[in-house]
Amino acid sequence: MSDSRTEHIFGMTAEKGRWIFIAAGFLINICLGSVYAYSVFRNPVQTLFGSSTFESGLPFMVFLASFAILMFFGGRLMGPLGPKKVGMIGGILVGSGWILSGILPVAVPSIWTLVFTYGIIGGSGVGLAYGGPIAVATRWFPDRKGLAVGLTIAGFGASPFVTANLARPLIESNGPLNTFMVMGIVFLVVVIALSTLMRFPSADWKPAGFSAARASGVAGPEIESARMVKTSTFWGLFLVYTIGCLAGLMAIGISSPVGTEIIQLDKTMAAAMVGVFALFNGAGRPLFGWLTDRLTPRLAATVSMGVILVASLVMLKAASGAVALYTVCFSALWLCLGGWLAIGPTSTTTFFGAKNYARNYSYVFFGYGIAAILANIISGQSKDLFGSYDVAFMIVAGLAVVGAVLSLTLLKPVKKA
Repeated sequence: MSDSRTEHIFGMTAEKGRWIFIAAGFLINICLGSVYAYSVFRNPVQTLFGSSTFESGLPFMVFLASFAILMFFGGRLMGPLGPKKVGMIGGILVGSGWILSGILPVAVPSIWTLVFTYGIIGGSGVGLAYGGPIAVATRWFPDRKGLAVGLTIAGFGASPFVTANLARPLIESNGPLNTFMVMGIVFLVVVIALSTLMRFPSADWKPAGFSAARASGVAGPEIESARMVKTSTFWGLFLVYTIGCLAGLMAIGISSPVGTEIIQLDKTMAAAMVGVFALFNGAGRPLFGWLTDRLTPRLAATVSMGVILVASLVMLKAASGAVALYTVCFSALWLCLGGWLAIGPTSTTTFFGAKNYARNYSYVFFGYGIAAILANIISGQSKDLFGSYDVAFMIVAGLAVVGAVLSLTLLKPVKKA
Protein backbone atom coordinates (compact mmCIF):
# COMPACT_ATOMS: atom_id res chain seq x y z
CA MET A 1 0.00 0.00 0.00
CA SER A 2 1.19 3.51 -0.80
CA ASP A 3 1.77 5.82 2.16
CA SER A 4 3.20 9.23 2.95
CA ARG A 5 6.75 7.91 2.53
CA THR A 6 6.29 6.74 -1.08
CA GLU A 7 3.90 9.34 -2.55
CA HIS A 8 5.45 12.70 -3.43
CA ILE A 9 4.01 16.09 -4.35
CA PHE A 10 6.16 18.66 -6.17
CA GLY A 11 9.32 17.06 -4.78
CA MET A 12 8.06 16.88 -1.18
CA THR A 13 6.68 13.99 0.82
CA ALA A 14 2.91 13.74 0.59
CA GLU A 15 2.58 14.50 4.31
CA LYS A 16 4.04 17.98 3.73
CA GLY A 17 3.22 18.56 0.08
CA ARG A 18 -0.52 17.95 0.43
CA TRP A 19 -0.85 21.38 2.09
CA ILE A 20 -0.11 22.93 -1.31
CA PHE A 21 -3.55 21.80 -2.44
CA ILE A 22 -5.14 23.60 0.50
CA ALA A 23 -3.28 26.83 -0.35
CA ALA A 24 -4.14 26.60 -4.07
CA GLY A 25 -7.76 25.78 -3.29
CA PHE A 26 -7.96 28.72 -0.89
CA LEU A 27 -6.74 31.14 -3.59
CA ILE A 28 -9.07 29.69 -6.23
CA ASN A 29 -11.94 30.22 -3.81
CA ILE A 30 -10.92 33.85 -3.23
CA CYS A 31 -11.77 34.38 -6.91
CA LEU A 32 -14.88 32.22 -6.96
CA GLY A 33 -16.26 33.77 -3.76
CA SER A 34 -16.28 37.28 -5.24
CA VAL A 35 -20.00 36.76 -5.78
CA TYR A 36 -20.36 37.53 -2.06
CA ALA A 37 -19.19 41.07 -2.82
CA TYR A 38 -22.27 41.63 -4.99
CA SER A 39 -23.96 43.77 -2.36
CA VAL A 40 -21.31 46.42 -3.14
CA PHE A 41 -22.45 46.34 -6.78
CA ARG A 42 -26.17 46.15 -5.99
CA ASN A 43 -27.08 49.80 -5.48
CA PRO A 44 -24.90 51.06 -8.40
CA VAL A 45 -26.46 48.39 -10.64
CA GLN A 46 -29.95 49.34 -9.44
CA THR A 47 -29.26 53.00 -10.24
CA LEU A 48 -27.67 52.22 -13.60
CA PHE A 49 -30.60 50.18 -14.88
CA GLY A 50 -33.41 51.85 -12.89
CA SER A 51 -34.34 48.51 -11.33
CA SER A 52 -36.46 47.67 -8.29
CA THR A 53 -34.90 46.17 -5.16
CA PHE A 54 -36.05 42.71 -6.23
CA GLU A 55 -34.76 43.12 -9.80
CA SER A 56 -31.34 44.36 -8.70
CA GLY A 57 -30.91 41.13 -6.74
CA LEU A 58 -31.67 38.90 -9.74
CA PRO A 59 -28.08 38.63 -11.06
CA PHE A 60 -26.96 37.50 -7.58
CA MET A 61 -29.86 35.06 -7.26
CA VAL A 62 -29.36 33.54 -10.72
CA PHE A 63 -25.58 33.34 -10.17
CA LEU A 64 -26.07 31.25 -7.05
CA ALA A 65 -28.77 29.10 -8.68
CA SER A 66 -26.49 28.45 -11.68
CA PHE A 67 -23.68 27.70 -9.24
CA ALA A 68 -25.79 25.02 -7.56
CA ILE A 69 -27.03 23.44 -10.80
CA LEU A 70 -23.59 23.22 -12.41
CA MET A 71 -22.15 21.77 -9.19
CA PHE A 72 -24.23 18.71 -10.02
CA PHE A 73 -22.68 18.37 -13.48
CA GLY A 74 -19.23 19.25 -12.13
CA GLY A 75 -19.52 16.36 -9.71
CA ARG A 76 -20.34 13.99 -12.57
CA LEU A 77 -17.47 15.30 -14.70
CA MET A 78 -14.93 14.97 -11.89
CA GLY A 79 -14.52 11.24 -12.45
CA PRO A 80 -13.87 11.14 -16.20
CA LEU A 81 -12.06 14.51 -16.51
CA GLY A 82 -10.40 14.99 -13.13
CA PRO A 83 -10.22 18.14 -10.98
CA LYS A 84 -7.64 19.92 -13.16
CA LYS A 85 -9.64 19.93 -16.40
CA VAL A 86 -12.97 20.64 -14.72
CA GLY A 87 -11.38 23.53 -12.80
CA MET A 88 -9.85 25.02 -15.94
CA ILE A 89 -13.17 24.87 -17.82
CA GLY A 90 -14.84 26.50 -14.84
CA GLY A 91 -12.17 29.20 -14.74
CA ILE A 92 -12.79 30.07 -18.39
CA LEU A 93 -16.51 30.47 -17.73
CA VAL A 94 -16.03 32.47 -14.53
CA GLY A 95 -13.68 34.94 -16.19
CA SER A 96 -15.81 35.16 -19.33
CA GLY A 97 -18.97 35.83 -17.33
CA TRP A 98 -17.42 38.72 -15.43
CA ILE A 99 -15.71 40.17 -18.53
CA LEU A 100 -18.92 40.00 -20.59
CA SER A 101 -20.76 41.68 -17.71
CA GLY A 102 -18.61 44.70 -18.42
CA ILE A 103 -19.15 44.61 -22.19
CA LEU A 104 -22.63 43.40 -23.20
CA PRO A 105 -24.71 45.72 -20.95
CA VAL A 106 -23.16 48.67 -22.80
CA ALA A 107 -24.81 47.43 -26.01
CA VAL A 108 -27.95 46.05 -24.33
CA PRO A 109 -28.50 48.17 -21.18
CA SER A 110 -30.82 45.93 -19.18
CA ILE A 111 -30.67 44.12 -15.87
CA TRP A 112 -31.50 40.96 -17.82
CA THR A 113 -28.24 41.23 -19.75
CA LEU A 114 -26.40 41.13 -16.43
CA VAL A 115 -28.54 38.21 -15.32
CA PHE A 116 -27.30 36.30 -18.39
CA THR A 117 -23.60 37.25 -18.30
CA TYR A 118 -22.97 37.48 -14.56
CA GLY A 119 -25.72 35.16 -13.34
CA ILE A 120 -25.76 32.31 -15.84
CA ILE A 121 -22.26 32.30 -17.38
CA GLY A 122 -20.31 33.40 -14.30
CA GLY A 123 -22.39 31.30 -11.92
CA SER A 124 -22.02 28.20 -14.11
CA GLY A 125 -18.25 28.61 -14.08
CA VAL A 126 -18.17 28.75 -10.30
CA GLY A 127 -20.37 25.64 -10.18
CA LEU A 128 -17.83 23.71 -12.23
CA ALA A 129 -14.69 25.04 -10.54
CA TYR A 130 -15.88 24.93 -6.91
CA GLY A 131 -16.03 21.17 -6.34
CA GLY A 132 -12.49 20.31 -7.45
CA PRO A 133 -10.48 21.82 -4.59
CA ILE A 134 -12.90 20.32 -2.04
CA ALA A 135 -12.74 16.86 -3.59
CA VAL A 136 -8.95 17.08 -3.70
CA ALA A 137 -8.80 18.18 -0.04
CA THR A 138 -11.00 15.31 1.16
CA ARG A 139 -8.85 12.75 -0.72
CA TRP A 140 -5.54 14.10 0.59
CA PHE A 141 -6.81 14.66 4.16
CA PRO A 142 -8.94 11.66 5.18
CA ASP A 143 -7.52 12.13 8.68
CA ARG A 144 -8.67 15.78 8.99
CA LYS A 145 -11.35 16.18 6.35
CA GLY A 146 -13.42 18.78 8.24
CA LEU A 147 -10.45 21.04 8.85
CA ALA A 148 -9.08 20.54 5.31
CA VAL A 149 -12.40 21.36 3.66
CA GLY A 150 -12.91 24.32 5.99
CA LEU A 151 -9.51 25.81 5.19
CA THR A 152 -9.94 25.25 1.45
CA ILE A 153 -13.30 26.97 1.20
CA ALA A 154 -12.40 29.67 3.73
CA GLY A 155 -11.17 31.58 0.69
CA PHE A 156 -14.69 31.61 -0.73
CA GLY A 157 -16.13 33.09 2.43
CA ALA A 158 -13.29 35.54 3.05
CA SER A 159 -13.25 36.66 -0.59
CA PRO A 160 -15.27 39.87 -0.08
CA PHE A 161 -12.64 41.10 2.39
CA VAL A 162 -10.41 41.34 -0.67
CA THR A 163 -12.85 41.74 -3.57
CA ALA A 164 -15.35 44.15 -1.99
CA ASN A 165 -12.57 46.50 -0.92
CA LEU A 166 -11.04 46.33 -4.41
CA ALA A 167 -14.38 46.72 -6.17
CA ARG A 168 -15.67 49.74 -4.22
CA PRO A 169 -13.00 52.28 -5.35
CA LEU A 170 -13.11 50.84 -8.87
CA ILE A 171 -16.89 51.28 -9.00
CA GLU A 172 -16.60 54.84 -7.73
CA SER A 173 -13.96 55.79 -10.32
CA ASN A 174 -14.95 53.65 -13.33
CA GLY A 175 -18.50 52.43 -12.71
CA PRO A 176 -19.78 48.89 -12.07
CA LEU A 177 -19.45 47.62 -15.66
CA ASN A 178 -15.75 48.40 -16.04
CA THR A 179 -15.18 46.90 -12.61
CA PHE A 180 -16.80 43.63 -13.69
CA MET A 181 -14.47 43.50 -16.70
CA VAL A 182 -11.24 44.22 -14.82
CA MET A 183 -11.99 41.70 -12.09
CA GLY A 184 -13.01 39.11 -14.68
CA ILE A 185 -9.61 39.26 -16.36
CA VAL A 186 -7.87 38.63 -13.04
CA PHE A 187 -10.18 35.72 -12.19
CA LEU A 188 -9.67 34.14 -15.61
CA VAL A 189 -5.89 34.02 -15.21
CA VAL A 190 -5.74 33.00 -11.54
CA VAL A 191 -8.34 30.21 -11.57
CA ILE A 192 -6.96 28.57 -14.71
CA ALA A 193 -3.35 28.74 -13.48
CA LEU A 194 -4.07 27.28 -10.03
CA SER A 195 -6.41 24.60 -11.37
CA THR A 196 -3.44 23.08 -13.20
CA LEU A 197 -2.07 22.03 -9.77
CA MET A 198 -5.14 20.01 -8.76
CA ARG A 199 -4.85 16.21 -8.67
CA PHE A 200 -5.99 13.25 -6.56
CA PRO A 201 -3.64 10.92 -4.68
CA SER A 202 -3.24 7.34 -5.88
CA ALA A 203 -6.22 5.15 -4.98
CA ASP A 204 -4.45 3.28 -2.16
CA TRP A 205 -2.65 6.27 -0.58
CA LYS A 206 -3.24 6.97 3.11
CA PRO A 207 -1.42 9.27 5.57
CA ALA A 208 1.05 7.54 7.85
CA GLY A 209 -0.74 5.89 10.76
CA PHE A 210 -4.20 6.70 9.38
CA SER A 211 -7.14 4.59 10.51
CA ALA A 212 -10.61 5.34 9.12
CA ALA A 213 -12.28 4.03 12.25
CA ARG A 214 -10.09 6.13 14.53
CA ALA A 215 -10.54 9.28 12.42
CA SER A 216 -14.32 9.19 12.35
CA GLY A 217 -15.19 7.12 15.38
CA VAL A 218 -16.63 4.38 13.13
CA ALA A 219 -15.76 3.04 9.72
CA GLY A 220 -18.41 4.84 7.66
CA PRO A 221 -20.16 3.25 4.68
CA GLU A 222 -19.50 4.10 1.05
CA ILE A 223 -22.95 4.91 -0.32
CA GLU A 224 -23.80 5.73 -3.92
CA SER A 225 -26.15 8.57 -4.84
CA ALA A 226 -29.07 6.31 -5.83
CA ARG A 227 -29.21 4.84 -2.34
CA MET A 228 -28.27 8.08 -0.58
CA VAL A 229 -31.34 9.99 -1.82
CA LYS A 230 -33.62 7.33 -0.33
CA THR A 231 -32.34 7.87 3.22
CA SER A 232 -33.86 10.17 5.84
CA THR A 233 -30.32 11.30 6.67
CA PHE A 234 -29.91 12.78 3.19
CA TRP A 235 -33.24 14.64 3.33
CA GLY A 236 -32.51 15.92 6.79
CA LEU A 237 -29.12 17.19 5.64
CA PHE A 238 -30.60 18.66 2.46
CA LEU A 239 -33.31 20.59 4.33
CA VAL A 240 -31.16 21.98 7.13
CA TYR A 241 -28.45 22.83 4.60
CA THR A 242 -31.03 24.78 2.59
CA ILE A 243 -32.22 26.66 5.68
CA GLY A 244 -28.69 27.48 6.83
CA CYS A 245 -27.68 28.72 3.38
CA LEU A 246 -30.90 30.73 2.97
CA ALA A 247 -30.21 32.69 6.16
CA GLY A 248 -26.63 33.44 5.19
CA LEU A 249 -27.30 34.24 1.53
CA MET A 250 -30.09 36.62 2.48
CA ALA A 251 -27.71 38.41 4.85
CA ILE A 252 -25.02 38.62 2.18
CA GLY A 253 -27.41 40.02 -0.41
CA ILE A 254 -28.68 42.81 1.84
CA SER A 255 -25.62 43.62 3.98
CA SER A 256 -24.74 46.83 2.19
CA PRO A 257 -28.35 48.09 1.71
CA VAL A 258 -29.21 47.43 5.37
CA GLY A 259 -26.05 49.26 6.40
CA THR A 260 -26.83 52.36 4.31
CA GLU A 261 -30.63 52.46 4.50
CA ILE A 262 -31.36 51.29 8.06
CA ILE A 263 -28.18 51.79 10.09
CA GLN A 264 -27.40 54.98 8.09
CA LEU A 265 -23.76 54.15 7.36
CA ASP A 266 -22.09 55.94 4.46
CA LYS A 267 -21.26 53.86 1.38
CA THR A 268 -17.58 53.58 2.22
CA MET A 269 -18.27 52.27 5.70
CA ALA A 270 -20.96 49.88 4.43
CA ALA A 271 -18.51 48.41 1.91
CA ALA A 272 -15.87 48.10 4.63
CA MET A 273 -18.37 46.22 6.82
CA VAL A 274 -18.95 43.72 4.01
CA GLY A 275 -15.21 43.03 4.17
CA VAL A 276 -15.42 42.52 7.94
CA PHE A 277 -18.38 40.15 7.56
CA ALA A 278 -16.42 38.23 4.95
CA LEU A 279 -13.75 37.42 7.53
CA PHE A 280 -16.43 35.80 9.69
CA ASN A 281 -17.75 33.90 6.69
CA GLY A 282 -14.26 32.63 6.01
CA ALA A 283 -13.65 31.79 9.67
CA GLY A 284 -16.95 29.91 9.86
CA ARG A 285 -15.66 27.25 7.48
CA PRO A 286 -12.68 25.87 9.43
CA LEU A 287 -14.53 26.56 12.71
CA PHE A 288 -17.62 24.55 11.83
CA GLY A 289 -15.54 22.00 9.93
CA TRP A 290 -13.64 21.41 13.16
CA LEU A 291 -16.87 21.38 15.20
CA THR A 292 -18.39 18.85 12.81
CA ASP A 293 -15.39 16.58 13.31
CA ARG A 294 -15.46 17.04 17.08
CA LEU A 295 -19.19 17.28 17.92
CA THR A 296 -20.79 15.27 15.07
CA PRO A 297 -22.77 16.86 12.22
CA ARG A 298 -26.00 16.80 14.24
CA LEU A 299 -24.70 18.98 17.07
CA ALA A 300 -22.72 21.32 14.82
CA ALA A 301 -25.86 21.90 12.73
CA THR A 302 -27.97 22.54 15.83
CA VAL A 303 -25.47 25.10 17.14
CA SER A 304 -25.60 26.91 13.80
CA MET A 305 -29.40 27.04 13.82
CA GLY A 306 -29.37 28.48 17.32
CA VAL A 307 -27.02 31.27 16.25
CA ILE A 308 -29.20 32.06 13.19
CA LEU A 309 -32.32 32.21 15.36
CA VAL A 310 -30.84 34.65 17.86
CA ALA A 311 -29.25 36.89 15.21
CA SER A 312 -32.50 37.09 13.21
CA LEU A 313 -34.62 37.99 16.25
CA VAL A 314 -32.15 40.63 17.44
CA MET A 315 -32.08 42.26 13.98
CA LEU A 316 -35.76 43.13 14.47
CA LYS A 317 -34.50 45.80 16.90
CA ALA A 318 -32.18 47.40 14.33
CA ALA A 319 -32.47 51.15 13.88
CA SER A 320 -30.42 54.14 12.75
CA GLY A 321 -27.09 54.24 14.56
CA ALA A 322 -27.28 50.65 15.86
CA VAL A 323 -23.88 49.86 14.43
CA ALA A 324 -22.86 47.36 17.13
CA LEU A 325 -26.11 45.39 16.82
CA TYR A 326 -25.82 45.32 13.02
CA THR A 327 -22.18 44.26 13.17
CA VAL A 328 -22.75 41.40 15.63
CA CYS A 329 -25.86 40.02 13.93
CA PHE A 330 -24.59 40.14 10.37
CA SER A 331 -21.21 38.74 11.45
CA ALA A 332 -23.08 35.82 13.02
CA LEU A 333 -25.20 35.20 9.91
CA TRP A 334 -22.18 35.32 7.59
CA LEU A 335 -20.30 33.04 10.02
CA CYS A 336 -23.10 30.47 9.83
CA LEU A 337 -23.22 30.52 6.04
CA GLY A 338 -19.51 29.74 6.05
CA GLY A 339 -20.29 27.08 8.61
CA TRP A 340 -22.84 25.37 6.41
CA LEU A 341 -20.44 25.28 3.49
CA ALA A 342 -18.18 23.20 5.75
CA ILE A 343 -20.87 21.22 7.60
CA GLY A 344 -22.43 20.18 4.28
CA PRO A 345 -19.42 18.57 2.58
CA THR A 346 -18.00 17.18 5.82
CA SER A 347 -21.37 15.61 6.71
CA THR A 348 -21.65 14.19 3.21
CA THR A 349 -18.34 12.35 3.54
CA THR A 350 -19.09 11.34 7.15
CA PHE A 351 -22.50 9.84 6.37
CA PHE A 352 -22.00 8.62 2.79
CA GLY A 353 -18.24 8.13 2.35
CA ALA A 354 -15.43 9.86 0.42
CA LYS A 355 -15.42 7.63 -2.67
CA ASN A 356 -18.62 9.12 -4.12
CA TYR A 357 -18.24 12.50 -2.43
CA ALA A 358 -18.21 14.75 -5.53
CA ARG A 359 -21.41 13.32 -6.93
CA ASN A 360 -23.16 12.95 -3.56
CA TYR A 361 -22.41 16.50 -2.44
CA SER A 362 -23.73 17.86 -5.75
CA TYR A 363 -27.16 16.54 -4.70
CA VAL A 364 -26.91 18.20 -1.29
CA PHE A 365 -25.72 21.41 -2.96
CA PHE A 366 -28.99 21.79 -4.85
CA GLY A 367 -30.19 23.19 -1.52
CA TYR A 368 -27.82 26.12 -2.00
CA GLY A 369 -29.51 27.04 -5.29
CA ILE A 370 -32.97 26.78 -3.75
CA ALA A 371 -31.74 28.90 -0.84
CA ALA A 372 -30.41 31.56 -3.22
CA ILE A 373 -33.76 31.88 -4.97
CA LEU A 374 -35.80 31.94 -1.75
CA ALA A 375 -33.40 34.37 -0.04
CA ASN A 376 -33.74 36.93 -2.81
CA ILE A 377 -37.53 36.53 -3.00
CA ILE A 378 -37.97 36.82 0.77
CA SER A 379 -35.67 39.82 1.22
CA GLY A 380 -36.69 41.63 -1.97
CA GLN A 381 -40.43 41.21 -1.47
CA SER A 382 -40.17 42.09 2.22
CA LYS A 383 -38.56 45.42 1.31
CA ASP A 384 -40.73 46.16 -1.73
CA LEU A 385 -44.05 45.25 -0.08
CA PHE A 386 -43.52 46.26 3.56
CA GLY A 387 -40.77 48.89 3.30
CA SER A 388 -38.41 47.02 5.65
CA TYR A 389 -36.63 43.69 6.07
CA ASP A 390 -38.40 42.77 9.34
CA VAL A 391 -40.68 40.17 7.75
CA ALA A 392 -37.65 38.52 6.15
CA PHE A 393 -35.88 38.21 9.51
CA MET A 394 -39.04 36.78 11.12
CA ILE A 395 -39.30 34.12 8.40
CA VAL A 396 -35.64 33.17 8.82
CA ALA A 397 -36.07 32.92 12.60
CA GLY A 398 -38.99 30.53 12.14
CA LEU A 399 -37.02 28.42 9.68
CA ALA A 400 -34.11 28.22 12.13
CA VAL A 401 -36.40 26.59 14.70
CA VAL A 402 -37.50 24.05 12.10
CA GLY A 403 -33.86 23.46 11.15
CA ALA A 404 -32.85 22.76 14.74
CA VAL A 405 -35.59 20.13 15.09
CA LEU A 406 -34.61 18.50 11.80
CA SER A 407 -30.94 18.46 12.81
CA LEU A 408 -31.61 16.72 16.09
CA THR A 409 -33.98 14.12 14.64
CA LEU A 410 -32.61 13.26 11.18
CA LEU A 411 -28.83 13.86 11.11
CA LYS A 412 -27.66 10.41 12.17
CA PRO A 413 -25.46 7.72 10.58
CA VAL A 414 -27.01 5.58 7.86
CA LYS A 415 -27.54 1.95 8.81
CA LYS A 416 -25.37 -0.42 6.80
CA ALA A 417 -27.30 -2.39 4.19
